[in-house]
Amino acid sequence: MANCDNKSVTFLNLVLVLSLLLPISITECRQLRSGIGQESVAIECNSVYGAEDGDTCTGIIQKFGLNDEFFSTINPNLSYEKIFLGQWLCINGTVN
Repeated sequence: MANCDNKSVTFLNLVLVLSLLLPISITECRQLRSGIGQESVAIECNSVYGAEDGDTCTGIIQKFGLNDEFFSTINPNLSYEKIFLGQWLCINGTVN
């Protein structure tokens, strides 16, 4: 009887481990698939600006003499509609 219980516990442990590994492997596959075919870009920010009350992306672009495409490239995670007070924005950088 103890041998049967031991096999059941081993089987249940195996099922538990596999059920935990499945979501992890699915997540990793999604991340891998999202990066396929995209170029790797290294951004180096040389100078930052802390957003002030009333700042907009357009205003910052004009203030520092940047172009829209370059500003978007050196600030890849920036939401143009949602700049918050004190947000650090890259205003001078390089893209490799």
